[in-house]
Amino acid sequence: MLKAKYFKATGEAGDAWQLPEDLFDGVVNEAVVHQAIKAYLANQRQGTAATKTRGFVKGGGKKIWRQKGTGRARQGSIRAPHWKGGGVVFGPHPRDYHQDLPKKVRLLARKSAFNLRAQNEQISVIERFDIDAPKTRTLTDLFGRIGVGQRKLLVLTADANQNVYLSTRNLQNVKVMPFSQASVYDVMNANELLIEEGAFNAAQEGSTNA
Repeated sequence: MLKAKYFKATGEAGDAWQLPEDLFDGVVNEAVVHQAIKAYLANQRQGTAATKTRGFVKGGGKKIWRQKGTGRARQGSIRAPHWKGGGVVFGPHPRDYHQDLPKKVRLLARKSAFNLRAQNEQISVIERFDIDAPKTRTLTDLFGRIGVGQRKLLVLTADANQNVYLSTRNLQNVKVMPFSQASVYDVMNANELLIEEGAFNAAQEGSTNA
């Protein structure tokens, strides 16, 4: 059974909190995590880089000089690759870098990432976020009382919390998103995770309904 540090909404420390076993079963498959991160980064690529070959460069329809008798090497077009302004050889062309992973592989990778963070004691659970209006100082003070935020921090809320998101928008090392939207890359890219308690309940209800 994996446990995490627990904090009340005020930042006061509580007893160790047992993480739900259906989400934190202790299994870590590093190969699948690596595969999921590679697929995520590949899917971020736009693949719009393009160059023109000699067939797409404007001009160069006329032969530069006659084939023989000039004493110079024969040339067919000023748009040949070895001419300035000519076409590009083996340059990039638009392509799709998208990679698909089976659903079971994605779920195993996500679970493995959370298990790895839990085993390294990099997960903290907070009762809830009591923020009535967006204010950065309120959250920075809360992070200070909890002892997180010195390194890359991923805050996972139970649902879309606009006040928390806006309060951390100008904090360089803090990223906020709903727990259900956190990818393997997000979890592994962060050094610390602060998860709202209600996020686990929502995740368990979603898995039950599925």
